[in-house]
Parts: sequence; structure tokens; C-alpha cells
Amino acid sequence: MSAESVTSPTSSVRSGRKPKGEGHARRAEILAAAERIFVEVGYEGATIRKIADEVGLSSTALYMHFSEKSEILHEICRLAFARLQAANEAVIAEGDAPEVVLRKLMEAYVDFGFENPNAYRLTYLTRPIEARDGAQSAAQMLGGELFKAFEAIVEQVAAAGRLRGDPKASAQTLWAGSHGIVSLMITKPYFDWVDRKTLMTTMLDALFIGLLKP
Repeated sequence: MSAESVTSPTSSVRSGRKPKGEGHARRAEILAAAERIFVEVGYEGATIRKIADEVGLSSTALYMHFSEKSEILHEICRLAFARLQAANEAVIAEGDAPEVVLRKLMEAYVDFGFENPNAYRLTYLTRPIEARDGAQSAAQMLGGELFKAFEAIVEQVAAAGRLRGDPKASAQTLWAGSHGIVSLMITKPYFDWVDRKTLMTTMLDALFIGLLKP
């Protein structure tokens, strides 16, 4: 649970100018550096020059990979959603009962948040004025698809006669619970939290007792 990025990890130590022609590896370095800088100084405070310096490139060379800062943010968010979608698909492919799949999806979501805290911040916690430049478009398209798939599992639970209330409201409540744990623990690390696994299990137990019929 130690990965800090949806991209390949890189050293935070700046290096000198690097040779051309490293393609995908260089693009991954740019995304990893931008992810850190966006979180450290905010999207508005980050500049193409600062990102380029972090990976040992000129601003001109960086523009060969990304046309603008918003494109970098959008790609970070796109990769984050792609990783989460892959985790969800793996859970669904196991073929468990809907209520079991539902719980596993929530666990996978929380695990994803803690494995990718910087990407999670940018994807789910970016301020509206910043999100409009990249995170919002990814969230609306890819995040919307992810939630529809999650909502479909909740509807399967309802069809099986196990859900107490409205599927849409229940799905949003369940997502809010998972998001709450991740967002609070990664933004308030100084709080005296209980063990993360214990907190997640307690939260899921409470939600499932309240929303699902025995």
C-alpha cells in the first residue's frame, strides 16, 4: 500500500537535461512529477516550467509530450480511473453474489485511494475552479461510467430482494461512505485514527446492516 502515483515512481531529486527518445518512460516521469507538484503547490501554482525542471527537461521538450497543463491533469485522472476500473472488473469477474461483489468493490475503492493518494486527491478532491481544466472532464466521463457500474450492482442487490431502500440513494450513500474514509484519512493524517482496516470494516458493517436486509 505504498505506491504514491498512478504512474511509474520516480525520484524527486531533479536531474540534468536528459537525452531525447525515451518515449513512454519520459511521459510517465512527467505525469509522476506533475502529480506531486499539483498536490504540493496546487494546480494553479504549478507551471509547465516547474514540471519540466523536475524531470530534467526544457519546457519546449515537455510540450512535445503534452500540449498544456490541463492535458497533464486530465491524463493523471484518466489513468487513475483506468486503474480503478481494472480493479472493479477483476472483482466482478469473480462471479460472487451481488452483495459480496458490492462489498468487495467498496474495499477495492478504499484500497485504491490509499495506494494512490496523490492521484486520488487530484481526481476526487480537486477544487471546482481547478477541476474544470482537466479533472472535471475525466470525472464526468470515466468516473460517471464507474459509478454506473457500481450502481448496477446495487440494483442487482435490490432485484434479489436484499435492499431496504432506493437503489440510487443507496449507491450514493455507499460511495459517500467509502469516499469519506479515504478523503479524511489522507487529508487529516494527524488525527488519531484507529487502524485503517478496522475503520473500513466498521463502516462497511454499519452501512450493510442499515441498507441490506438480512
